[in-house]
Amino acid sequence: MFLREPGGIPRDRMPAGELDADTAYQVVHDELMLDGNSRLNLATFVTTWMEPQAARLMADCADKNMIDKDEYPRTAELEQRCVRMLAALWHAPDADHPTGCSTTGSSEACMLAGLAMKRRWQHRRRAAHLPADRPNVVMGVNVQVCWEKFANYWDVECRLVPMEGDRFHLTADQVAGHCDENTIGVVAVLGSTFDGSYEPVAEICAALDAVQAEHGWDIPVHVDGASGAMIAPFCDPELVWDFQLPRVASINTSGHKYGLVYPGVGWVLWRDAAALPEDLVFHVNYLGGDMPTFALNFSRPGAQVAAQYYSFLRLGIDGYTRVQNYSRDVATSLAGRIAALGPFRLLTRGDQLPVFAFTVADDETRFSVFDVSAALRERGWLVPAYTFPADREDLAVLRVVVRNGFTHDLADLLIDDLSRSLPVLQAQQRPRHDESSASFAHGTDTRTS
Repeated sequence: MFLREPGGIPRDRMPAGELDADTAYQVVHDELMLDGNSRLNLATFVTTWMEPQAARLMADCADKNMIDKDEYPRTAELEQRCVRMLAALWHAPDADHPTGCSTTGSSEACMLAGLAMKRRWQHRRRAAHLPADRPNVVMGVNVQVCWEKFANYWDVECRLVPMEGDRFHLTADQVAGHCDENTIGVVAVLGSTFDGSYEPVAEICAALDAVQAEHGWDIPVHVDGASGAMIAPFCDPELVWDFQLPRVASINTSGHKYGLVYPGVGWVLWRDAAALPEDLVFHVNYLGGDMPTFALNFSRPGAQVAAQYYSFLRLGIDGYTRVQNYSRDVATSLAGRIAALGPFRLLTRGDQLPVFAFTVADDETRFSVFDVSAALRERGWLVPAYTFPADREDLAVLRVVVRNGFTHDLADLLIDDLSRSLPVLQAQQRPRHDESSASFAHGTDTRTS
């Protein structure tokens, strides 16, 4: 192969002639070897391992356009089966006839849920002959950037509740003071990407019940369960956070995170048909059939939906419970071992999402979290270091995401490499890296990437 490779291959222009298929494959394959090892990427929430059977199934469906429901009716049926399964898992009032759809990821799902909240609010205001031109949405500053994009793109005021002290996410006592008659909804995050913690959805709903009793404002809650909506039902079945709460109008999740599917697939469900205004749904005469659709993307492969159905079918309730609890067990064990090393302080312990954040101890002045991240990168590990948002920009942390495929054995190797790095770091006079040297930007929208 290397003997028949041409002397030069243009990178930024199409070549004038053709290449042999094997040569073209090898050229691209070799360049991709320079990427990081996805299994050692402890920054991403996105699934990095599936069974070979799932990969084969995705290859079988890669050429099917998900939107062509008349042409690929069985793929469309698998999508609806997944929606019904999620509706039952999240206690929708009528799980046999749910309102929901697949998306390319939670970014699109959140956009659709936000649009539905805005349109419902507009309809209520106009029916009451009230102004409908100043909508706002309330959420913690820890939300994914897709929510700020939603507010920006669709002219909604984004009311971000800042962090304070050891409060790193939205809490019930912060909600009422940020709401008014123009609030289209409150976003509660079930699993913050900053530290893996759950926001108290039931308490937030109770606070909004009190707001309605006092002011008459009926403010819905959207649960951003990008990660947690596929963790809590299996690891925390006693936790009430979903459609069991009447104020929860919609929920999203990322199938390609703890849904255990390769990127990119997401899901968004509404409590019932009334929660999704009909005027947002388009009925398209496409390829000879009427196709109702509510989406920002149109053409996309059916492979990820097929893989999601495979995972649901393959694992079932017992399998998801086993896999997710194993990830949590690895996370809590690893967090405890890192704390025992001495120079670190845990912010969270991985006992909600299998995710935890930690920082250097208050009396450690010789190295920074950015030094630790750089040292681990030299050994192949991608452990992100970043600062928290307003009003805790002073706090810089490292975060570890434990996913399916990250085993206790790999955790042992991480501890070994971290332990070997510590003497070098502790021999420094002062930190060598700061935020400017970090290669990880928490604000980057990684929901579908």
